[in-house]
Amino acid sequence: MANIVIVGTQWGDEGKGKIVDLLAEHADIVVRFQGGNNAGHTLVINGKKFICHLIPSGILQGKVCMIGNGVVVDPEVLLQEIKSLSDAGIPIGPQQLRISDKTHLIMPYHKCIDHAREARKGGVKLGTTGRGIGPTYEDKASRHGIRFAELLDEVLFAERVESIVEEKNFYLTHFFSEKPINAGAIIEEYRVYAKRLAPFVTNVSAELEEAIKEGKQVLFEGAQGTHLDIDHGTYPYVTSSNTVAGNACCGSGVGPKTITGVIGIVKAYTTRVGMGPFPSELLDETGDFIQNKGAEFGATTGRRRRCGWLDIVLLKNAARLNGLTGLAITKLDVLGGLNTLKICTGYEYKGKPMREFPANLRVLEACKPIYEALSGWSQDIPDTRALKDLPDATRKYLKRIEELTELPIDIISVGPDRKQTIVKKNPFL
Repeated sequence: MANIVIVGTQWGDEGKGKIVDLLAEHADIVVRFQGGNNAGHTLVINGKKFICHLIPSGILQGKVCMIGNGVVVDPEVLLQEIKSLSDAGIPIGPQQLRISDKTHLIMPYHKCIDHAREARKGGVKLGTTGRGIGPTYEDKASRHGIRFAELLDEVLFAERVESIVEEKNFYLTHFFSEKPINAGAIIEEYRVYAKRLAPFVTNVSAELEEAIKEGKQVLFEGAQGTHLDIDHGTYPYVTSSNTVAGNACCGSGVGPKTITGVIGIVKAYTTRVGMGPFPSELLDETGDFIQNKGAEFGATTGRRRRCGWLDIVLLKNAARLNGLTGLAITKLDVLGGLNTLKICTGYEYKGKPMREFPANLRVLEACKPIYEALSGWSQDIPDTRALKDLPDATRKYLKRIEELTELPIDIISVGPDRKQTIVKKNPFL
């Protein structure tokens, strides 16, 4: 029996959705443990594209999917996603999808505050998606949040909304000069959501415990990436939750001894969306080549992703923080056509080498990448299905990553489709 956590090792957008979809075939349950609809997993199956924002991508494998208590949910978005997948022939009922009764709700005032804050900051925006994720986590921490447990109690929900909206309206009108929110309208809108989502709500923690006792295998799916973690990322240019593997336990309600392995997803190069330091960023034609060939646009926001060489300092930091047991390399095919590849093996700061990832962003901004050059390859590799059939230069690139990280590469993605994958070791087998 195996229970595996999937995490991103960079700044998100590593291709976790495809790997989760691939491994879900061998799992019984797939659990999303943090984040909200500010994340998006793009999957291509038999040439057809699917984007999952809240529902674990294991739903495409017909697996039981669970939304853990560490997630924040916009019920309108969730219902839209259920309808979209259902219309595409993917059945989603209470037998396929379970939502923790402790999961917090994104409310209309959270989105209003999110937008108002970004507008007020002008040219120094954090780059939030404006979907109310941060304000929802704030209310959760300050004990002003509303969970599905309260949503399903009509009287309690109305009481909570009325008391909270009074404070939010003062903030919105007096500080941001925005229009007030109508508590009655929210109560009526969410009453409809409560009726439609009530059959999906359950004690996810208890159901997971029972399933694991029965010998079922669980895949824990994270959103974003390690360096967007609220504690361990490039703060303040981070998300509002813990993205590291340790939160798979807290965000789904299982104990640490449940986890048997942690697979880190790493793009064959590095990307990030939004603001913040990026030591290996390429602001030249090579960066444009990677951006265009890799179609590097956010699945949720549509924003252009910044591109750069693979950063081993970043990757080793993620390995330590997550306790990685293996790597999955994605978008390796994008690098085909480049004569020379580079790997950032360390940083130089004020003329001295720096091997650890610094917390101080002024230091990180001043770091210069130390590169190691390798030969590239010109062959197209999306049709390759065995490691031995990859070009020599490609295999040397992969081997060097293993040497530098001291981690095995278990899975290699050579294209967006589920079939375009080389599996060296399946963590469930």
